[in-house]
Amino acid sequence: MSGEVECPKPEEVRDCETENGVEIIIKPTSGDPQNNNDQNVNQQTIFNDIRQNHSRVSKELFQAVGEEDENDDDDDDDDDSGTHYLNGDDRPCTHLQRAERPGNGGLPDTFQTDNLLYYERFKAYQDYMLGDSKPSEVQSFTAEYLEKIVEPCDWQGIWHTDVFDVLVEVVDVDCKALKAKVELVLPMACETRGCDLTEESMKALLEATLHKVPLMELSVVYDESGDFDQTALALEHLRFFYKHIWRKWDEEDEDDDFDYFVRCVEPRLRLYYDILEDRVPAGLVAEYHSLLALCSEKFQEFSSLRSDLNSDSESEQDNVSMVEGLRMYEQLEALKRKLRIIENPLLRYVLGYKVNSGQQSCRAKGPRPAGGRVVHLVSASATVHQLQSLITDKLMPCYSSEEFEVQFHSDPVLAVNGCFEGDVVIVCPGLYSITSSISIVDSIEIEGYGLPDEVVIEKRNKGDAFVESTGANVKLSNIKFIQRDAIEGILCVRQGKLEMENCVMQCETTGVIVRSAAQLTMNMCDLYGSKGAGVEIYPGSVCSLVGNGIHHCKEGILIKDFADELDVTPKITMVNNVIHNNQGYGVILVKPGDSTVEDLPAELNATDEKEEVYEDMGVKPDADMNDDDDVGVNVPIIVVEEECPSIKYSCTIPPDCEGNDAIKQELVATSARKLGRQKSRMKALGDMQADENLLSQEMFISIHGNQFKHNGKGSFGTFHY
Repeated sequence: MSGEVECPKPEEVRDCETENGVEIIIKPTSGDPQNNNDQNVNQQTIFNDIRQNHSRVSKELFQAVGEEDENDDDDDDDDDSGTHYLNGDDRPCTHLQRAERPGNGGLPDTFQTDNLLYYERFKAYQDYMLGDSKPSEVQSFTAEYLEKIVEPCDWQGIWHTDVFDVLVEVVDVDCKALKAKVELVLPMACETRGCDLTEESMKALLEATLHKVPLMELSVVYDESGDFDQTALALEHLRFFYKHIWRKWDEEDEDDDFDYFVRCVEPRLRLYYDILEDRVPAGLVAEYHSLLALCSEKFQEFSSLRSDLNSDSESEQDNVSMVEGLRMYEQLEALKRKLRIIENPLLRYVLGYKVNSGQQSCRAKGPRPAGGRVVHLVSASATVHQLQSLITDKLMPCYSSEEFEVQFHSDPVLAVNGCFEGDVVIVCPGLYSITSSISIVDSIEIEGYGLPDEVVIEKRNKGDAFVESTGANVKLSNIKFIQRDAIEGILCVRQGKLEMENCVMQCETTGVIVRSAAQLTMNMCDLYGSKGAGVEIYPGSVCSLVGNGIHHCKEGILIKDFADELDVTPKITMVNNVIHNNQGYGVILVKPGDSTVEDLPAELNATDEKEEVYEDMGVKPDADMNDDDDVGVNVPIIVVEEECPSIKYSCTIPPDCEGNDAIKQELVATSARKLGRQKSRMKALGDMQADENLLSQEMFISIHGNQFKHNGKGSFGTFHY
């Protein structure tokens, strides 16, 4: 061999790694001219390999320093997080994308780092940047993280401010102060916004700041070599943390002994991505940002008052300031509690989400204070002929009295929000795209002027329900509702009464939900596309379905019969509906399994009980009924073969019953079971008497004329839980 390359020993390598350098000794041993070319090629190849190894070692350095237990490697091998860029893979080039700059300002492109996934940021903050730090230790942990990752010098970046972007070169990094010392790259390349910036003025600005700029305002210039990937990612994590995660009052939090990441970082990070993916109601997002701004303002006022307060003074002014400070402190704590409720996923759903998504009824406005009623016309644009037809066909015959006045809107949500009791909303033909829910709290009428396919309201926001009705008497007709990429149902009747006629509902998740104590009348409507049930009926509700088409849903109609004995069975009318092409059953009844129903009191005679049930239900026992049955009505159960260990599906359809008769018989049996259990409990309580009017209610009012076609599991079934 014509040349010899000697690398340092392992101990020397570790010493050199800490100084970001690798010592390379090249000793030529032969002067053979004919081998000079081979010698140069071999030396260059080995030299490049060593440089690549050094680059890899530098990237792995901060991970190796943070390891205290060799067993951590096994845990990392099982981790499939998106933060693979910190695992020290030897990559020949960058794996980050280029972020092209708009315009022709002459500035170079930067790394694309602002589209990281939730798990990438989660992993970076949990394992590398913050760990198990306390709020008071966040700054020191962050500085240590940056010292291990950020290149100390010799890289270019874009200094970004509100008024200009300028190309600079970093010559030093002060991680503790979160600043970098920079020099202006000449000739100067910059982009300005609303100001004129010359090379002399920029130099003067840098001199005034001692050539130090915040690291959070720097974006690394794109480089294909991959040498600055970690620097770009570290600055992105730093920038995102102080913009979206860190709060000025965190360091003073009384829970300083708890893990800051688990208590604050993780829920805030999840909330950020839930908002980004439209999984939080728009009203709750607005409330959160408003609370955040108000809390920041109050904290600033409180800090200023506290700094001006002299604890040794006993003057009247200081006493007044102290009382004011206590009042501001209580206000600040109340605001922080509200923020924590929204940031916590569970509390956000239970306490915050329900209010803003309409799950708690809003207070109705009632009649208009000045009297009179308003017809709200919704139209993006209308021709003279359309307006003339509307006046002739609708306004003059129905609303020509002096009681009515007309108001014009371009957004159906604004029209509904402006309604008082007795108002009317007329939606003209057109496509209306909305992002917030339609919340109906007063007794109003909403009517589409034309066919449903001509009057279309489309909703694209994920976080809110489409239509929420809590009014005492609401009417809805001739409108097509289309859901796009939603997570909530298309319509929910939470309380009051809703009448729907000739509407079309193109669902994305659950279809129409009828809550307890609510009433729904749905006539001649078409509902399809639900990934859950087309119509979901809760106990205690009243639901009338006449002449509807319910198809291409997971289940057609879902009836909930809860285990609570105080739950009143719903009253259902199903006449002339066509329920077809659903994935599961046409109608499915959800009820508790036999194992969850408590035994009846032993002192009650089973035979007497069954006779009482028959009398109340108006049903006579068959001659061949088995006396050993535990329920008042004997309906044979055919269990479906495909069942899970913990969930049992069963189809309670006798061989001689199909469609409407099968549904009717099962509802009679379910009502009889609930009725028997209720009366037994009432008698077991001694002096307390059962309410016969309550116990005599049946689940159905009328069920006939329905057609069931091509449903995946049949016309009717039950789901035991």
